[in-house]
This record gives sequence, structure tokens and C-alpha cells, in this order.
Amino acid sequence: MSSEPRAYRSPRRERDAARTREEILDAARRLFVSRGYLRVTMSDIAREAGTAVKTVYASAGTKTELLRELLRLDVAESTAPETIEELRTVPDLATAVACLARGTRSDHERFSDSIDLLYASLGDEDAGRIWKQVRESYRGALNEAAAVLVAKGLVSERLDVEEVSDRLWFCFGIAAWRTLIKDCGWDYGRAQSWLGAQAVAALGESEPG
Repeated sequence: MSSEPRAYRSPRRERDAARTREEILDAARRLFVSRGYLRVTMSDIAREAGTAVKTVYASAGTKTELLRELLRLDVAESTAPETIEELRTVPDLATAVACLARGTRSDHERFSDSIDLLYASLGDEDAGRIWKQVRESYRGALNEAAAVLVAKGLVSERLDVEEVSDRLWFCFGIAAWRTLIKDCGWDYGRAQSWLGAQAVAALGESEPG
């Protein structure tokens, strides 16, 4: 009785393919950030990675798929789940806000290149859809944090989950960090302290009518 031949797998070839893909992604990130997403071609990426254009397509897909994969990798490494779990254990608003300030700072500091990449891609329709997905993911995490704060009774009774979520986005959203770090030239420590203070004032009982 004959059996189907086994498909041949070469561990070395698979390692080489994975390394090539990583080099292509790294090259794409560098070019997208330095030149702007719209100005970079697949030929540019191939040249930067030291490979052929057809290899770029075969290993990583189209330019839009490259952008999506770069951002997917960063979202997967976000500290948001750990930050939400820590929030469930905090005793008061000040500690909760300190936790959020620390967690959002960590992600913005680690993924500053990707945030630059998002802004560099604005103006492209496909990239715009990816940008929207990233914002929705971020806002979703802050909304989950807001639900925890309200459930624990750590914020003003006048604020519901939606209102708390909006205020967290204002204090710790992408634009808030980027404005202070990129536009104003603050360091991350100063920005973390100031944004945290704004969040405590915006969410606490002392908020003016």
C-alpha cells in the first residue's frame, strides 16, 4: 500500500525566509518613518532590504500589508492588558491614574517609531483604515479602563463610563503624548507627571461644576 510523500521541510530555509521577512519589515519601517509612507515605493523597500521586489511581495505582501503587519506586531506587544489587570487592584484614583500614566507612557515610548509611522501614512486611503483600527483599539483599552474606574467608585459620581473614557482619551490618548513629546519637546517623565495630574483633576470629586 503506497502512501502520500511527505512534504519536504528545510529548517534552514524557513529560518532564512523568516530573517528575510524581518529585514524587509525593518527596512519598510525605516523608510516609512524617514520619508513618509506615501513617498516610499516597493522598489525603495527592496533596495533598502537588499533584496528583489518580487521577494518583498512574496515575503511580506503589498505596501499596505507591510504597514498593517508593522502595527499589528506593536499592538500585540502593548502593555494594555497588564495595565487593566493592575487597575483592578488599586485602592484610589491617584494610584489608578499613576498606573494608567505609567502604562500609556510605556507603550508610547516603546512604539514611538510606529506612532511616527502612523502620522507619516496619513493621506493614504488604505493606511487611513489601518490608522482608524489602531485608534479604535487604543480607545477600546481606555474604555475598559474607564469601566473599571467607575465600577470601583474611584471617579466622580457625576461621570459615567463614556465620560470617563473620553477624559482618559484626552489625557492619555495618542495626540496628548505626541503633542508634549514631539511638538513641545518635553521628556517622558515630565509628560507622565503632568498628564497624570490633569487626569486626576478631570476625574476626581474636586472637578468644578
